[in-house]
Amino acid sequence: MTPSFLSLHLADEDATERFGEDLAIALRPGDLVALEGDLGMGKTALARAVIRALADDRALEVPSPTFTLVQAYGLRSPVHHFDLYRLSAPEELEELGLPEALAEGVALVEWPERAEQAMAGAIRLRLTEKGEGREVRIEGPDDALARIRHSLAVRAFIDGAGFAGARRTFLLGDASIRAYETVKPPSGPPLILMDAPERHDEPAVRDGLPYSRIAHLAQNVTAFVGVANALRVEGFCAPRIHAQALDDGLLLIEHLGSGRFLGDSDRPVAARYEAASRLLAALHERHWPSAFPVDDHRTYEPPAYDREALSIETDLCLDWYMPFALGRPADAGQVAEFKDIWFALFNRLSAAEQSLVLRDFHSPNIVWREDRDGFDRLGLIDVQDAVFGPAAYDAAALAFDARVSIPADIRELVVETYCAARGPGFDRGAFEEAYAITAAQRNTKLLGTFTRLAHRDGKPGYLGHLPRIRGYLRQVVQHPGLARLRQFYEDHRLLEGEAE
Repeated sequence: MTPSFLSLHLADEDATERFGEDLAIALRPGDLVALEGDLGMGKTALARAVIRALADDRALEVPSPTFTLVQAYGLRSPVHHFDLYRLSAPEELEELGLPEALAEGVALVEWPERAEQAMAGAIRLRLTEKGEGREVRIEGPDDALARIRHSLAVRAFIDGAGFAGARRTFLLGDASIRAYETVKPPSGPPLILMDAPERHDEPAVRDGLPYSRIAHLAQNVTAFVGVANALRVEGFCAPRIHAQALDDGLLLIEHLGSGRFLGDSDRPVAARYEAASRLLAALHERHWPSAFPVDDHRTYEPPAYDREALSIETDLCLDWYMPFALGRPADAGQVAEFKDIWFALFNRLSAAEQSLVLRDFHSPNIVWREDRDGFDRLGLIDVQDAVFGPAAYDAAALAFDARVSIPADIRELVVETYCAARGPGFDRGAFEEAYAITAAQRNTKLLGTFTRLAHRDGKPGYLGHLPRIRGYLRQVVQHPGLARLRQFYEDHRLLEGEAE
C-alpha cells in the first residue's frame, strides 16, 4: 500500500534547492502549498527555491513577504507567496487574494496555521530539524502526492544515470501525454528528460480500441528509442539516449540545441526548407529494416500507416469539424459519402511508394543547427510516432506546415528539391498524386484535431489555425485526383472563410 505521506531528509542548502526544483516540476495551477515549521526551519528558503525553479532563474530576487504579507510572480505558472505571521484575522486572507491566486496559479503559504480554515486541500510540508539538516514531511491530496512522488522518482533516475546534482527546469508539455525538462549537470552540456508514461485508461472509440492504438500513436518510450537509434545509424541527427527506464517512461537524451527552424518573426526560411526536403529524399532512398534496436534484448517495429489509421484520423473531421462548421452533426448521407471518397483515395495511397514516415515533420519538430554541416544541421526531435507508409506524407507535412503559413514559392521549392534529389526510377507523377492525397488527408485530420482541442480540451487558441488549414485544403483539392473530395467540400461549404 502506498503511504499517505512522503518524508525526506534535506542535508543542506543544495538539497533544499534541488527539492525546490523537484516540487516546482510537480506543482499545477490550483495547488495550495502550506509550509509549516518553527522559526528558522527553512520555510522561506524552500519557497524561494520553488519560485526560482519556476522562473528558471537561480539569481531571481525573492524577498520574504513578512511585511508585505504577499509577493506575486508572473511566471510560467503564476505564483503568490504568502506569509501569514502578521495576519491579524483569518478573514484578511481573502482580502489578500488567495482565491484569485489559486484560480490562476500556485500559492505558497508560510504560517498557514494563522488561517487554518482556508487550508483545506493543501499540500502540507512540515519542516523539522534533524541532525545537521532538516526533515520534511509531505501530506496532501492523493493526486498531488502522486505528482510529487513521481518527480522524486525522476530525480532518482537522473542521479542514478550519473548526473547527481543536476538542475531541473520545466521545458514543455506538448499536446499529448509527454512532458520535457532541461537537465543541467554540474559539468558538461545540458540534456533533455522525456517523461512519457505508457498510455492507458483511454476510452474505446472503435472496435473496443482507443484512438491512439487505431491511429498507431506510440504507446511508450520504446518507440522513441528504436526510431532515434535507427535514424542515427543511417546518418540522420536524432538524439542519443544517455539513460533509459523504459518501464517507467523515462529517457535522458541528447539536447540537440535550441536553434529554431523558422526565421525571425516565425517566417519560413527557404534554404532551411530546401535542406529539409533533401533530408527527406535521402531518408526515402534508404532501405529500412522492419525492426529497430532498442537495447540488447528488445527491438521496435514501427507499425504500418494502414487504412484504419488513416481513416480514424480523417474521421476527426466528421466528428468535430463538420458539426462546428455546419452547426449540426453530419447526417448519415454525408458520413457515407465522406467515407466512400476517402476509401477510394486510401486505395490509391496503398499503391504509392512506401517508406519510413516520421509523421510530424514540420517546423516545431526540427532543430536548426547553424554550426553543423549536412544532415547534422537538422535535428529530428519528435520521432516516436513514426510509421511505414506513403513516402509523400512527410513532404506534405513540411510543405503545408500546420502552425505557420508557407508561401507558394517555398511549397514549390520543397517539391522540386525533393524530386530532384531522388534517385533513378523515381516516379514523379505517382509522387505528386500521393503528395496531394496525403496533404488532403493530413489537413482534413487537422481540421478535426484543432476543433477537438478547442471544444473538448478547452484550448480555443487552436481555432486560430483553421483559416490556414482551410486555405491549404482549397489549394490541395485542385489536383485532378481529388475532384470528388473537392466537390464534397464545396457542396457542404466546409472550406469557406478567409485563409491566412
